[in-house]
Amino acid sequence: MTPHFKPLHLGISVADINAAIAWYEEKLGFTLLFNKFIPIAHAKIAFLQHGDFELELFEVEGAKPLPEDRKTPNLDIQTHGTKHVAFSVPDMSAWAAALRAKDVDFAMEPRVIEGTPTCFIRDNSGNLLEFIERPEFF
Repeated sequence: MTPHFKPLHLGISVADINAAIAWYEEKLGFTLLFNKFIPIAHAKIAFLQHGDFELELFEVEGAKPLPEDRKTPNLDIQTHGTKHVAFSVPDMSAWAAALRAKDVDFAMEPRVIEGTPTCFIRDNSGNLLEFIERPEFF
C-alpha cells in the first residue's frame, strides 16, 4: 500500500523575487507568507499562499533565464522536466476577462481542448501557468 500524501507547494525560479511577489499578489491574489535568504541554497525564497495552495519562489544570482521555447505551451513539452502548474476556475470567460483587466500575458488564449475551456498565461519571468474550467471543483 502506498502511504497517503497530498500536494504541498510548487517551486518556481524567477528573475526578481520582489517583482514576482508583487505580480502573484496583484494578478492572481496570492498572499505572502514569508520572504528570506537561505544561505545553504544561496537563494532568496518566498512562500505565497492562495487558499490551501502554496507557491515557493526562488531568486538565485546568476541563474540562467528561461529559454524562449519554455515560454510556449506546445514547445515547452518538447523538453524534459516540470512543465507548468494548473489551476481550476469555475468560469473561463469571467476568469480570462479578469486577467485581461490586469494586463496579464496570455501564452494561449482561452480555447476548448477536448471539451474543456483552457488557457495558459505567463508570469513576469515567463513561467507558464495553466487555467482549466472545472466548475465542479467549486
